[in-house]
Amino acid sequence: MAKTKNLVIVYTGLGQGKTSAALGLTLRALREGRQVTMIQFIKSQHQSGEMKLQKILPKLKIKCFGQGFV
Repeated sequence: MAKTKNLVIVYTGLGQGKTSAALGLTLRALREGRQVTMIQFIKSQHQSGEMKLQKILPKLKIKCFGQGFV
């Protein structure tokens, strides 16, 4: 059996594109049968539109630890 490697990618910085980049990589990983957990440090579960993706992508896990935008 092949050894599975874990990978952590962190997108940071000002401006746009972080979520889009993360979602693009997430979709490719899910397509290949990988397990994916997306962690958002600023967005809250109530404000994050990405949380709705879990309904159509059941293998995707999203964790939001923020209080929302302040």
